[in-house]
Amino acid sequence: MGLGGIGIPSLILILVIVILLFGTKRLRGMGSDLGSALKNFKKSVKDGSAEKDETAAEDKVEDQSAKSVIEGEATEKDKDKV
Repeated sequence: MGLGGIGIPSLILILVIVILLFGTKRLRGMGSDLGSALKNFKKSVKDGSAEKDETAAEDKVEDQSAKSVIEGEATEKDKDKV
């Protein structure tokens, strides 16, 4: 048998009924809409993971700069600012 007990003749009959109900133009439009939606979803997931990696790298740089010590002398003006 085919998918879950549905044979090839049944699948062909279902396909013919769907084409008669919706028409080929509407099915083609639905297919292209679905394809573009999947393409945009994959692109968003890819961009989101890349953005997450960039954010993690920026956080790592900020953590390293917080740990570093800058040596220098403070003048009286600088002391007043603090």
